[in-house]
Amino acid sequence: MALATSTLDPRLLDRLRKIRLLALDVDGVLTDGRLYFQADGVEIKAFHTQDGLGIKLLRRAGLQVAFITGRESPMVSHRAAALGVDHVFQGCEDKLATLRELCNRKGFELEQVAFCGDDLPDLAPIQRTGVGITVPGAPPYIRALADHVTERSGGHGAVREICDLLLEAQGHRDALIDTYLHGKR
Repeated sequence: MALATSTLDPRLLDRLRKIRLLALDVDGVLTDGRLYFQADGVEIKAFHTQDGLGIKLLRRAGLQVAFITGRESPMVSHRAAALGVDHVFQGCEDKLATLRELCNRKGFELEQVAFCGDDLPDLAPIQRTGVGITVPGAPPYIRALADHVTERSGGHGAVREICDLLLEAQGHRDALIDTYLHGKR
């Protein structure tokens, strides 16, 4: 079961309440980190449907979402389009610089960003954003430097867990659940 906000450190909970943008690495966070290639060289990625709904719920609550990845893949563009994610940065070597540029354009401070990544290219944004998050499969030194480690693995609902934490911390979760209970989606 996902961690309830009531079990979080109150300082982390305060920081979660200020988040306006969730930025996500792709491989290892939105996917399980494995790369799948067909015989013809076409890359395939598997995305978790619960992560997708979590992203849609965040957007309905007024939060923005960005995908920031070091690799380039048409599958990332397709997934982002299907979820309505407008901020997609592929082939990104400096994720922190990309986040700073996006924040400048959108009028956010880095403290209003939660970032989830799983490896060394993600370390700077994990350390410099308002809430730095990683997944259980990240190397131990990345987990040690993150503010929060999800219970679920990348590609297996970790993003949904983050979305649920943000929605609960910001007071949106119950209203969104009610829309599903009463068919007012």
